[in-house]
Formats: sequence, C-alpha cells, structure tokens
Amino acid sequence: MRLLIFAKAPSPGLAKTRLQPILGAEKTAALAHLMLQHTLAAALEANLGEVELLLEPAYPAPPWPQMAFPKQVRLSAQGPGNLGERMARAAQRAPGAMLLLGTDCLEMHSHLLQEAAQLLRQHQAVLYPTHDGGYALLGLQQCAPNLFSDIPWSTSAVAAITLSRLQQLQWCFHVGTTLHDLDTPEDLLQLIASHPSSQPLYAARSLATSIRSWLGTAIN
Repeated sequence: MRLLIFAKAPSPGLAKTRLQPILGAEKTAALAHLMLQHTLAAALEANLGEVELLLEPAYPAPPWPQMAFPKQVRLSAQGPGNLGERMARAAQRAPGAMLLLGTDCLEMHSHLLQEAAQLLRQHQAVLYPTHDGGYALLGLQQCAPNLFSDIPWSTSAVAAITLSRLQQLQWCFHVGTTLHDLDTPEDLLQLIASHPSSQPLYAARSLATSIRSWLGTAIN
C-alpha cells in the first residue's frame, strides 16, 4: 500500500495563510512545519507500506533542503495543475491500494491510518470527511480520475461531491469518522480551548501545547 502525503512548503506567506491574522507569518510557518512532521511520523509509525511525500513547490526550493526527512520517505513533486490534477497524477503513478492525505488534520495518527487500511481491504474506497465539508483522507483500491476532476477544492462541497462520484461508480465504500482540520482562526481557537487530552484532539497533544506556548496571553 502507498501512503501519498501532499504538503506545501512551510514557508511564511505560503502555508496556512488563513491563520496569519492570529499567529503571524513566522508562527504560521512553524505550525505548518509541526503539522507536516506530525503527519509524516504517523504515516511511518503506521507501517503500512511506502510513504511518499509530494512537495509543493518541488525540491530543492526552500525550505525543503533545510529539512531532514527520514531515509525511507520518498520525495517527489506534486507538479502543475490544481489539487485534483495533482492527486490524480500521483494516484495513477502505480497500481494498487493507496491512502491520500494532506497535513491539515489534527487527528491523523497511526491508528487511524491502520484502521483506514483495514477498511480498504473490505471496500473499494474509504473516505474520512472533515467538519468543514472536505476530507482528510481518501483510500482507494484503484484510481478513478473522475474522483478528482471538476471538484471545487477548498469548499464545503468537496466530500459530498466525492461521495456522489463514488456512488456513480457503484463502488462499495466506507465513510469514516468526521475529523477536524486546522485551517482557520476558528479551528485554532477550538484547539486552544480544548484540553490537550480530550477527544477528539488527543492525537495532537504536543501540537496543542506548542500552540499555547507560542500564543501566551495573546489569545486571552
């Protein structure tokens, strides 16, 4: 099984720009870096197969050369086009089962990835939606290009349209637990207000602690 992780460079002004009004450009980039590390660690700990990190922009654009990646992680470029075109291209690169995910989800931990992989043995697709209408993880036994085409990415319609496409394909699919992304100031404030050990944010304890230390009394 391939794990395909799509990541933007954690650079000021590039990654998670909607959080800049509350965190500032530098801390926003630091948060993006932390979430990338969190997702990559979860993928490796899940031990499901090849982990491929698809970079935007391509290596060696900064700050990629300054970041240390585990040797077992394959680095590749996302390439041109919108998100759907980039995802479809990566999914079609090799046959077999795959999990596609980004680095925005607070709950993307190894147990969830293992659960998705197990469900994918019994279904042709699995999808874990997010509360904002997107999805955090898409698992496929094989690629179907129409799952990625003509999708209004970064809108609340993404998951619903994708599920409709799965129905059109007449595939057997499973819809997993609805998860939380960290994209907006509202998402950030929800994280800050949540106890680090509370559900459903238990997988992001260190992340929550780091954000609290960055913000200090600024949130209060």
